[in-house]
Amino acid sequence: MQQQEIKENPNRMVKIGKIVLNIGVGKSGEPLERAKKVLELIANQKPCEKRAKKTIRDFGIHKKEPIAVIVTLRKEKALKILKKLLLVKNMRLPSSSFDDNGNISFGIKEHLDIPGMKYDPNLGIFGMDVCISLVRVGYRIRERKRAKKKIGKKHRVSKEDAISFFKALGVEVY
Repeated sequence: MQQQEIKENPNRMVKIGKIVLNIGVGKSGEPLERAKKVLELIANQKPCEKRAKKTIRDFGIHKKEPIAVIVTLRKEKALKILKKLLLVKNMRLPSSSFDDNGNISFGIKEHLDIPGMKYDPNLGIFGMDVCISLVRVGYRIRERKRAKKKIGKKHRVSKEDAISFFKALGVEVY
C-alpha cells in the first residue's frame, strides 16, 4: 500500500529531517567540556551548550548556567550516524519510542556502545538521548521565514508511517 502510494505521488516519501544528540550533564565546568568532546567525536561537528531555564537549589543549578550539550545532524551525516546508533539498540526499537507526529526518541546508556568509539580515561563515560524527526517533502513551508503555512493532516508523518520507515531500514519494532 505505502510503496504504491509513493510511486503515484513522490512527495509522500518519508525522510529524516534531523537527528539531535543530547548529553545532559547537570553542571557546568569540567564535566560539560568532556561531554562536548564526546559529542564532537561522535558527530564530527561542534556541539552547542544549553543553559538552565530556572534555578533549582536542590541540584545546585543556577538560572542560565550551561548544563547540557547538543548537536543537530541533517542529511547524509544524519543517516550515517543513525545506522551506528541503531546498532547500539540491536536494530530493535519499542513502539513506545514513536510519537504521533513522526518523531522517535531513545536513550543510549554509554557512548562506548557506539561502533568505532574507544574508551578514553580523560573523557569518561556518558549516556545520551537520541531524538529523530521524520519529515516529508514540503515540510519547509512550516519553518520558512516568509509566508509560513500549516501542514495538512494528510501530509503529516504518522506513527504508522514512522514505523514503516524504520522497518524498511531493517529495524524490528516490538
